[in-house]
Amino acid sequence: MSQLLQEIQRRRTFAIISHPDAGKTTLTEKLLLFGGAIQTAGAVKSNKIKKHATSDFMEIERQRGISVATSVMGFEYKELQINILDTPGHQDFAEDTYRTLTAADSVIVVIDVAKGVETQTEKLVKVCRMRKTPIIVFINKLDRDGKDAQMLLDEIEQKLGLTVCPLSWNIGMGPDFKGIYDMYNKRLRLFSAHGKQEQEDTMEIKDLADPKLDENISEKQADELREEVELVEAVYPEFSVEEYRSGDLSPVFFGSAINNFGVKELLDCFIEIAPSPSPRETEQREVNAEESKFTGFVFKIHANIDPRHRDRIAFLRICSGIFERNKYYHNTRLKKKLRFSNPTAFMASKKSVVDEAFPGDIVGLYDSGNFKIGDTLTEGEDLQFIGIPSFSPELFRYIDNADPLKAKQLNKGIDQLMDEGLAQLFIRSNNNRKIIGTVGALQYDVIQYRLEHEYGASCSYEPINLHKACWISSEDSTALADFVKRQHRLMAVDKEGRDVFLAESAFSLQMIRDQNPKIEFHFTSEF
Repeated sequence: MSQLLQEIQRRRTFAIISHPDAGKTTLTEKLLLFGGAIQTAGAVKSNKIKKHATSDFMEIERQRGISVATSVMGFEYKELQINILDTPGHQDFAEDTYRTLTAADSVIVVIDVAKGVETQTEKLVKVCRMRKTPIIVFINKLDRDGKDAQMLLDEIEQKLGLTVCPLSWNIGMGPDFKGIYDMYNKRLRLFSAHGKQEQEDTMEIKDLADPKLDENISEKQADELREEVELVEAVYPEFSVEEYRSGDLSPVFFGSAINNFGVKELLDCFIEIAPSPSPRETEQREVNAEESKFTGFVFKIHANIDPRHRDRIAFLRICSGIFERNKYYHNTRLKKKLRFSNPTAFMASKKSVVDEAFPGDIVGLYDSGNFKIGDTLTEGEDLQFIGIPSFSPELFRYIDNADPLKAKQLNKGIDQLMDEGLAQLFIRSNNNRKIIGTVGALQYDVIQYRLEHEYGASCSYEPINLHKACWISSEDSTALADFVKRQHRLMAVDKEGRDVFLAESAFSLQMIRDQNPKIEFHFTSEF
């Protein structure tokens, strides 16, 4: 078997998604602990321990205890290379998460046992289902009281539209939580109290009829477990790897990430069933991971990952072939060749230079401003990977310079932060004022904070009453030019110089659309 094929089969690249506070970053950490990638977990919200979650490395994330930027982490486990994309749960950063999902081959959805399915989870799962991305569900925080397991599974099926198949089952919850029955491997793991779950804390019982079960948990709990497992096996479909990989069946695991309950079962099953790197669509053709020629796309840009060095890093997902350090690659948008002397692999904020990388890997490329989100790199073929759109923003504010002596720094900062896809910049046609459009209000704080701390620039915002920004196009160029002229007061251009119509209300947008049948209005930048 060729080296390329071997490396592809060793790779598992997945994203972890959830509503804020469901325990996604904690789960990421525990997976890294099992992989030996970190030695101690950072308590994300504990003030007693001044360590922070390994994957939250931007200052503003440390202060607020939330993830606002996608982190990429790689580690080896049982001779496999695991690449985790830890995404922001906060809805204001949903766009970053949507783009990250384009770089993942499968997804783990984390659900809080007490809160059940929340709105942000619904939106993200919808994107995964549209793409037929394989989904595993992890029901977290069983060390607290929550919803009944059966009710929760019904809720997941109804709200998320998933067909579920439990592969583990909980024994009690909250103060009565005793452990997990691993239905996939037909064994029971009982856990001692909080925290340090080593192998020797685990007691294995292969058969539920074993009297040892009654000795270790109460007779009542043992009988309940036997009944529930029998019912679950009768009601839910049998697990099939093919159905899971095609996105038609979602295995469910129960556990408590903060206590390491059930995390190992999740990881051990995941590496066995999760798909290795899958084919990717381009405008021209489908690209298979096994192709010998290298291809990849940029799904995220992060400015100032290390504020001391002012570096911008473009995150590249490798789709086919082998990426080699110092080799020239073709950027299909710029139509020029670029080479990278220090491509980087990530372990959260720790980085190491790589000489070669394979399909499924995420590589950081130091970038002086060449890259934009969605850029494709190849060995010469003109391809453009698709499915990495910008969405029409929901909130708008004018951005003004609060320090006239720092105009240059402000412009540079805005420019670079917009390249990251953090928000969108529109320049109004009638007065040339800059408008920042975002999906959520928190982004304005992040932009202001980062402009000040990373670029030494200060800005102020002014409210503006807008409903939507829509990209416009038309097959009739005269009609388009005429529309832009007539609607001059409500026109703007985006960072790429494309025409954007600024609608003041849902009603006026509908009216304008009815009056201009030749003009098409788009709510994502891919059209």
